[in-house]
Amino acid sequence: MLANKRILLIIGGGIAAYKSLELIRRLQDQGASVTPVLTRAGEQFVTPLSVSALAGTAVHRDLFDLTTEAEMGHIQLSRSADLVVVAPATADLMAKMSQGLANDLASTLLLATDTPVLLAPAMNVRMWDHVATRRNVGTLKTDGVSFVGPNEGSMACGEFGPGRLAEPDEIVTAITAKLSDGPLRGKRILVTSGPTHEPIDPVRYIANRSSGAQGTAMARALRDLGAEVVFITGPAKVAPPEGVQVVAVETAQQMSDAVEAVLPVDAGVFAAAVSDWRVVNASAHKLKKSKDGLPVMEFAENPDILKRVSQMEKGRPALVVGFAAETNEVIDHATAKRLRKGCDWIVANDVSPATGIMGGSENAVVVISDDGAEAWPRMGKDEVARQLAERMAASLAR
Repeated sequence: MLANKRILLIIGGGIAAYKSLELIRRLQDQGASVTPVLTRAGEQFVTPLSVSALAGTAVHRDLFDLTTEAEMGHIQLSRSADLVVVAPATADLMAKMSQGLANDLASTLLLATDTPVLLAPAMNVRMWDHVATRRNVGTLKTDGVSFVGPNEGSMACGEFGPGRLAEPDEIVTAITAKLSDGPLRGKRILVTSGPTHEPIDPVRYIANRSSGAQGTAMARALRDLGAEVVFITGPAKVAPPEGVQVVAVETAQQMSDAVEAVLPVDAGVFAAAVSDWRVVNASAHKLKKSKDGLPVMEFAENPDILKRVSQMEKGRPALVVGFAAETNEVIDHATAKRLRKGCDWIVANDVSPATGIMGGSENAVVVISDDGAEAWPRMGKDEVARQLAERMAASLAR
């Protein structure tokens, strides 16, 4: 998969740096060669000797190393790889990148390179959520830098949340996709998936039967064609795909905020079954049966994510694909939805209980565009995704 590919691996400081050793081994198993760069902070967690032994080559550490500069200057080093990977990418390194600073070897290489860059962030959850980090991430994405992770989970510091370094296999998958010669190479595509949960009280919520299977299949298919995929998912039954940037949300408002945070993108696939309404007067405590009768719930409309993105005046994706789950008059309802939202395509299906489609492994869709309504035969959701992804690639190539 990665035969003869050259990876420049920058290892930042943080407890997650130990995973970089396994990452080197996994990349070599795929046929890639790895040139390691170890920051001074990274040396506090992994030794130059261990990195060098696994990589089978010298570790680059100092900007002003006379021997290294004589044999291969830092400018040449920054441009001699097929991909620059930073794992772990610390908040400090990302801040330097976003501001164009170059005061050590790692930051200088990142500023001097004309090679694509993939970051695998790792840091405390508070640092990841800090407004400065979010701003820096947004700048880097706008500059064309790709991301894998961070994942959500327990931290070495004892806290829980987003900030864990992606697992080595996930990073390898992202590297493979980034170096793929597929038709979507260089394209950044957003996919929303799964249901949303709208709280009634701390125990109960409004939801739907979406499993997230079709959205997950879309993310995999687009990834396999070389796209950088940002996957925003509600609480789905199926696991998110590897090798994509996963953003987990629960409510429609959270999904809307997450979509806003990842824009701009080249294309958007809105496969999530987003709740149309939320409970305005959700209780902070579990509702109890009462002799006073049933509780009264007040509702408000949720953000219309598909419509907002489709009708953006600036930075609208070149291709916006919506989904319409219907139970009757499928084509009529979906055609009206496409016109109302302003998206390019609507992928409609009949999710009546008798079809077994919602929550099942197969789908039967109608693709509605300016060219009319095209009914596809029933097939597996992975095959639907593959054909849709190929059609998207052809459309984006025009």
